[in-house]
Amino acid sequence: MKQNTVLEKVQALLLPVLDEKGCELVDLEYQREGQGWVLRLFIDQPGGITLDVCAEVSREVSVLLEVEDLIDTAYNLEVSSPGLDRPLTKPGDYERFSGRLVKIKTRVAVDVEGKGRGRKTFTGVLGGLCDGKVIIELKEKNGFRVELPLEDIDKANLEIEF
Repeated sequence: MKQNTVLEKVQALLLPVLDEKGCELVDLEYQREGQGWVLRLFIDQPGGITLDVCAEVSREVSVLLEVEDLIDTAYNLEVSSPGLDRPLTKPGDYERFSGRLVKIKTRVAVDVEGKGRGRKTFTGVLGGLCDGKVIIELKEKNGFRVELPLEDIDKANLEIEF
């Protein structure tokens, strides 16, 4: 079974369990690592995720996956928090984490200053999402405001602030 198909089926199975626990699925990975496969769930909830919640979700998901038999190869299940550098994966994340320091990488180079020099990496304070564009005030340009089309974003993460 292809990885994307596995992920879609697993996600459909997981969402009701996570909803019941008041958790959101931040990210889901199914990949080969070393000698075997790993199914990795990153979950979160308001106020942060605890080890006890991760363990509880792991137990319930493990039983569900065993019963449904969606994955035809041996794998290890890992359930964890997204970490301090949490990825921003949904449009709502850009509103939820407005005001926080972020690092965004785009698929294509963006010329934000109109000088013919594009770049793909931006670090600054997230200003939210407006009309399909992510607003960020660049850290190195003293708040210079940039609007990046959401569909051009390849990867976005919260940055750890010291």
